[in-house]
Amino acid sequence: MKFYDQSVPDVERCLDTNIHTGLDTTQVKQRQEKYGPNKLKEAKQKSSFARFVDQFKDPMIIILLIAAAISFGIAIFEKDPEGFFEPVLILVIVILNALMGVVQESKAEAALNALKQMTTPQARVIRNGKEEIVPSQDLVPGDIIKLEAGDFVPADARLFQSVSLKSEEAALTGESVPAEKDAGAIVKDGAPLGDRVDMVYSGCSITYGTGQAIVCAIGMDTEMGKIAGLLNSEEKSQTPLQLKLAQLGKYLGFLAIGCCAIIFVVGLLNGLPPMELFLTSVSLAVAAIPEGLPAIVTIVLSIGVTKLAKQNAIIRNLPAVETLGSASIICSDKTGTLTQNKMTLVKAWADGDEDVVDITTDDPKEIKRLLQLGTLCSDGSILIEDGQEKSVGDPTETSIVSAAMKNGMTKEALNQMYPRLAELPFDSDRKLMSTINKMDGQLVVITKGALDSMIPRLKSGDVKKAKELNEAMSKNALRVLAIASKPIDEVPKNPTSEQLENDLNLEGLVAMIDPARPEAKEAVKVCRKAGIRPVMITGDHVITASAIAKELGILRDGDKAITGVELDAMSDDELDHDIENISVYARVSPENKIRIVKGWQRKNQVVAMTGDGVNDAPALKAADIGCAMGITGTEVAKGAADMILTDDNFATIVFAVREGRGIFSNLKKVIGYLLGTNIGEVLVVFVSMLLWHKSPFVSMQLLWINLVTDSLPAIALGMEPVEKDVMNHKPKAKNEGIFANGFGARIILQGVMFGGLALLSFYLGQQLTHTERGAETMAFITLALSQVIQAFNMRSEHSLFKTGFFTNKKLNMAALVSFALVALVIFTPLNIPFNLEILPWGDFFIALGLAFVPFVVMECSKAFGLIKHSKSYDE
Repeated sequence: MKFYDQSVPDVERCLDTNIHTGLDTTQVKQRQEKYGPNKLKEAKQKSSFARFVDQFKDPMIIILLIAAAISFGIAIFEKDPEGFFEPVLILVIVILNALMGVVQESKAEAALNALKQMTTPQARVIRNGKEEIVPSQDLVPGDIIKLEAGDFVPADARLFQSVSLKSEEAALTGESVPAEKDAGAIVKDGAPLGDRVDMVYSGCSITYGTGQAIVCAIGMDTEMGKIAGLLNSEEKSQTPLQLKLAQLGKYLGFLAIGCCAIIFVVGLLNGLPPMELFLTSVSLAVAAIPEGLPAIVTIVLSIGVTKLAKQNAIIRNLPAVETLGSASIICSDKTGTLTQNKMTLVKAWADGDEDVVDITTDDPKEIKRLLQLGTLCSDGSILIEDGQEKSVGDPTETSIVSAAMKNGMTKEALNQMYPRLAELPFDSDRKLMSTINKMDGQLVVITKGALDSMIPRLKSGDVKKAKELNEAMSKNALRVLAIASKPIDEVPKNPTSEQLENDLNLEGLVAMIDPARPEAKEAVKVCRKAGIRPVMITGDHVITASAIAKELGILRDGDKAITGVELDAMSDDELDHDIENISVYARVSPENKIRIVKGWQRKNQVVAMTGDGVNDAPALKAADIGCAMGITGTEVAKGAADMILTDDNFATIVFAVREGRGIFSNLKKVIGYLLGTNIGEVLVVFVSMLLWHKSPFVSMQLLWINLVTDSLPAIALGMEPVEKDVMNHKPKAKNEGIFANGFGARIILQGVMFGGLALLSFYLGQQLTHTERGAETMAFITLALSQVIQAFNMRSEHSLFKTGFFTNKKLNMAALVSFALVALVIFTPLNIPFNLEILPWGDFFIALGLAFVPFVVMECSKAFGLIKHSKSYDE
């Protein structure tokens, strides 16, 4: 139904609502049952069975299934009961891999769905005559909503009140300029969407002004919902890393198929059975490709995202986790992020004293009198809710009230003891506020305000001392207020400034500041050590910003602090020349923020940027990682960001970078582990076929090794705890590939090592056991167990003796299960179809000893510096 061409009273009657009181609880429940939730229909999620079927769409899995079918057919044709075991085993392994993939996908999707719930937009609504904040999906037609700059519009709604209201509707109309809204406009029937100025639409954002509106349509009935209905699909994107790995998998596939073709031809020329060659070749191709890698990457990323969410950092998309580990510049706001966003009284001076004193919980009586007078001449107050202080009113006033309360003087008690009889409110011209209080039977005028405004009105007091102290404290970014008083005989009927704010006696000065967060200084130190440059960007005064930046270690000797005006006067070339010397930007505009971000990006740096306002959204989008404030941030800022800080804390950004580095490091370990072991499997079969015209392994053995060594230890390796020194290294370069710095060469060398050890074990088995089955058993033990042990080697570039053998319990469990699965096919009747046998203990320990060679080699490499650590970095 159309509402844009109807009057507000008509809309009220049509939707049975009231613009003053809104809906009542009963109406809301009835309408929620009738209309459902206010959200767009998402693409239908795949069932577990559909996900299971999808696991069999991989080309290599299809080839393996074809091989199983051929093997099964041959067994039926030859009437060989033992021939059925191999195709059955292939099917079991493929099904197990498919089930593991389904479980991993389900975990990843559950984690992401949980995050979607955590970032559900809120709406301000009037219900039962009271204003409430509810999840936007709970809105129903007829709800009365309030809107202001920075809000997302939660539903299509008819305005009935607007003040300078503008809405960004580019998503619906294509107009880049925000649309001006007017609740009182008369809109004709049939007006196009862009001309319906008395309506606001779901999914758009308020860029300016305030308004109130009646919800007319929700969910799929909104204009945005109609568009979503046409699309009726949800795009699933892969992370850049996953795309690279998928491409890598294709290259490995072609390589493996090439090796298999050579093996097949060489085997045929040497009279080997075609079926055995076919199954060996196909299983080798599957073993060579880490088909579980994309799923493992997704689950590792999702686990990391969930962990970050528990630590107050909500990641809105998976690629941001990868980017976090590369962050080299953090541009942070000051107020609330680096500071506590709570003005605190820290120093005071009573007239007649020699110097200022620090505020404590037991101050001298002169300071207590000063706090008493300041509290009486304040409108701010402190409430205690759930044991926590909640400030109500002007921050400078509440800081005085809080300091008095800590000294045992609550505002309520002071007001009761010394009641206020009259007042002159603060105004920006006088820069003063005055009250008349009855104190101990005497009428007393109390005045507080800027010292410069107070001095001309003083009759007594050490003005020279006060000016010196005021200047000194102001240079240290403290906000200073002067307090004065005088006795009067009677309360004027119409008090004026001339009557009350003259012939005053200076009582003293109080100084407050928004103090730095205690954890922020340590976080900045961690940044410096990690090679990350912290930069402060704030709308505050340059003196205040510089003082906080110096205290935190952001502004160091030789660094510059400039204003937005100075930045505007600089060309891009000048900015590029000086940007590395500038640590503080004060009094900045939104355009300044974008210039700063792009300036650092031109230096090939990965930039994280914090923001909370509508005007910060462009800079958040321009940054490599946009971090929106969860407490003070607007919905527009959150929508533009990659990460939302639910505690508005700089230290949380640093923690997120640490976790990002840890996640990327774990992914690198998993990739290195899987590729190294798979290269070993390819080499051992390929070389043995060329040398001896026979494979050390039948296809079932390769499949079993692939299942045992790839999946369980790889997943456990991806859950490795973040290394303690991960923030002692400088960030990786922006375009640095995963195989950079010799990592690819190390993977190949490790693969050669596994292949060489398995070949040596096979050769020794031939000499010692004099049977093919015995030689295969020795090679099987060496290859399978050496790969399990390699998972421990990949845990860190540091020695395992330093890292600790038991610090990753999941890997210990995975290794035990893998060892048990190897033992299962050697020491039980399963060894017959696997073409294995129980070896003499001497031969068994030789094979086992060769399996431990990678541990010795890797430990020696680490000890002698062949595996180099990233050096600690400090600018």
